[in-house]
Amino acid sequence: MDSVNPNLHNSDNPKMKFTNYLPLLLTLLCLAEIGFLFRLESNHNYSFFTDPIDQKISGLVHNCGGAGESCEEWLEREDNVAYSRDFVKQPVLIAGREEDWKSCSVGCKFGVYKKNADAAFGLHKENGTAGILRSMESAHYFPKNEISVARRAGYDIIMTTSLSSDVPVGYFSWAEYDIMAPVVPKTEKALAAAFISNCAARNFRLQALKMLENSNVKIDSYGRCHGNRNGKVDKVETLKRYKFGLAFENANEEDYVTEKFFQSLVAGTVPVVVGAPNIQDFAPSPSSVLHIKELASVEPVVKMMKHLAENLTAYNESLRWKYDGPSDSFKALVDLAAVHSSCRLCIFIATRIYEKEEKRPEFSKRPCKCRTGSEIVYHVYVRERGRFDMESIFLRSGNLSIEALESAVLSKFKSRKHETIWRTERPESIRGDEKELKVYRIYPVGMTQRQALYKFSFKANNNSFKSHIISNPCAKFEVIFV
Repeated sequence: MDSVNPNLHNSDNPKMKFTNYLPLLLTLLCLAEIGFLFRLESNHNYSFFTDPIDQKISGLVHNCGGAGESCEEWLEREDNVAYSRDFVKQPVLIAGREEDWKSCSVGCKFGVYKKNADAAFGLHKENGTAGILRSMESAHYFPKNEISVARRAGYDIIMTTSLSSDVPVGYFSWAEYDIMAPVVPKTEKALAAAFISNCAARNFRLQALKMLENSNVKIDSYGRCHGNRNGKVDKVETLKRYKFGLAFENANEEDYVTEKFFQSLVAGTVPVVVGAPNIQDFAPSPSSVLHIKELASVEPVVKMMKHLAENLTAYNESLRWKYDGPSDSFKALVDLAAVHSSCRLCIFIATRIYEKEEKRPEFSKRPCKCRTGSEIVYHVYVRERGRFDMESIFLRSGNLSIEALESAVLSKFKSRKHETIWRTERPESIRGDEKELKVYRIYPVGMTQRQALYKFSFKANNNSFKSHIISNPCAKFEVIFV
C-alpha cells in the first residue's frame, strides 16, 4: 500500500489552498490592470495632444453603435426625439390679420382666434399669446417702433424695418422691384430728379436740397417741396431719364430705407441719399450710391455728381452692377424678402415653441456626439434661412471648423438637389446655375438679421466655432445661400 502525504490532498487546509493559487491570482490581476490601462490609453490618447478646448468636452461620449452601424447612423437614431407638437396637424395660430402669402414651410394660419392663439397683433392678448408689433414707419415719428421702447411696452415679437427686429419688414423685394431693369439713355438736361412732398420732415433733407440748388446742381422737382415740374408722372419711368435720383428720406434712421432708394436702383440712376446712416449696407456695389451723411458733406457730393456727369466712363462704373450683377451682400439682403414676412413670422414663432420644448428631459438626454476610433463625431442641424425644417450635418473633432461646416452643408444640400428659397423670386439674369450652391453666411439660429449679415462671424484662427459646438449640444444653424 502506497504511503500518502496527507498535506498534498487535504482540502480542509485553507492556508495550503491559498498559497497554491496566490501566483495565479497575482498574474490575473496584473493582466487585468494592463488591459485597463491599454483601453484607457486607446480611448483618451487624443486628449493628451489636443488644445485645451478639446479637453473641456463635457458629458458622456458614446462609442459607435452595433456592428456595421456608423456614428452618424447611431446619432440620427438616438438624437431623434419627437416634439409634442406637429405643425402640420396643429399649425401656428396668429390672430388679428388675414393670410397674405401663398405658401410657407411651416403650418400656420391667420384669422380671428379668441382663444389658444400663439400670437396676436397688438397688446390685447390672452395668457400664453405673444403680442406682435408690426410697422414700417420710422421710429423718429412713431417712438413705439423703437425696439427697446416696444419691449418695455410689452410686445413679445417686433416686426419693423430694423434688421435688428425679430422679423424685419423692409421695403426691398425682388418681386416688387425690377432691380435689374436695363439702363436707358439719360436725356434730361437737369442733373437730378426729386420727388419730395412732405415738407415737414424732421431731418435736414430740405436744407440739403436747397444747398444742392445753390451749388448750381439743376434739379427737376416733381413733389410739393421746391416743385418746378408737374408731379403727375410715373416715378420710375421719369427717373430713368436722369443721371441722379434724390432718394431723400424723412428720417435718418438705421435700416429705414424706403421705395425712394429702390426705385432709383430700378431706374438705373445713381441714388443721392439723405437717410439711413448705414445706406452702404443696402448698396448693390460700393460705388453705386452717393451719401449726404450731414450738411457738411453736401459740397463733396456736389463735386462727385459733377465729376460723374462730365466723365461718362466714371459714371458708367457706378452702374456697372446693372451689367455684372449686384454684390453677394446685396443679394443676401434682398433675398430675405423672398419669403413673405408673415411666413417668416410663423417660422419665428414655431422655432421659439420648439426651443422651449427642447428644455424637456428627453432632449437633454440626446447624446449629440459619439466616438469612432480616436475621433468624436458631432451632430448639428442646419436649415436654409426662410425654411423651418432642419437637415442633419456631422462634423469630426479632427476638423471642427466653420470651413468644415460650410463644406458639409454644401455636400448635404447638393446631394438633396436643394432649390434655394429665392430661385423663383430673383431676376433670371442673377440666379446663377441651379446646380451650384454658394454659402454666404452660416450663423446660430436665433440671431437677428443685422447680426447675421453684418456683425457676426466665427472669428478666423481662433476656437470660437469649436467652443460653440462643444458648448451647444446638437447646435442649430441657418445658412444663407447666394
